[in-house]
Amino acid sequence: MSFNIAVAGKGGTGKTTLCSLIIRQLIKAGKKPVLAVDADANANLNEALGMEIEGSIADVLVRINNNLDPLPAGMTKDQYVEYKVHQSLSEGDNVDLLVMGGPEGAGCYCYANNLLRGFVAELSKNYPYMVMDNEAGMEHLSRRTTQNIDVLFITSDSSARGIRSAGRVKDLVENLKLDIKKMYLVVSRVNTSNFDALKTEIEKTGLELIGTIPMDEQVMEFDLLSKPLIDLPDDSPVVAVVNDILKKAAIL
Repeated sequence: MSFNIAVAGKGGTGKTTLCSLIIRQLIKAGKKPVLAVDADANANLNEALGMEIEGSIADVLVRINNNLDPLPAGMTKDQYVEYKVHQSLSEGDNVDLLVMGGPEGAGCYCYANNLLRGFVAELSKNYPYMVMDNEAGMEHLSRRTTQNIDVLFITSDSSARGIRSAGRVKDLVENLKLDIKKMYLVVSRVNTSNFDALKTEIEKTGLELIGTIPMDEQVMEFDLLSKPLIDLPDDSPVVAVVNDILKKAAIL
């Protein structure tokens, strides 16, 4: 069975950056291949990894539901969907990427989520590590898409509102009794001069603060130039922090 890592939190808290750098460090440590899962409707993990998207679960469903891909003789709809989703897996040298994509109609993710849950469980058996980038908010948690997770990193920006939002994610996980073994808080875009003011809010969440990610001009430069974050140099402050986080979580 694979070791499953997930990242959740509200929008703009650096989930995708954290996911890409976790994958970077796993590969550097020889813990490969990695299955990367982009469960965000606004998929951009591929850009952080420097990969092209071959397709998505949502794309497959749209084509099949609109009869754009007729079912081959002797194959059920579920069998054909599974076949097409396997085709949509983007393969790299050390990491393969599965993308959920947008809703298949009227804002509904239900069928796509059920498929994602099943395919992740099946595909992850072939990889020593799986890293899932969840969509902003708590929808994937409430729909139980994020299950069988060894470590869940909950991200927040360095604001009281962000910390409280992270606390609500923890509460939801506990209320739903999701199969998540460990949870940690990661705070991004930290300004050390005013971080002490957040410590009380962090304590209220009951989450263990496992690391803080500083503002990094190199990360902003990579984003501006559309350079993959996975290519950040070893001496990058953000890379060093993420490496330390993974060691504290006993992943490396």
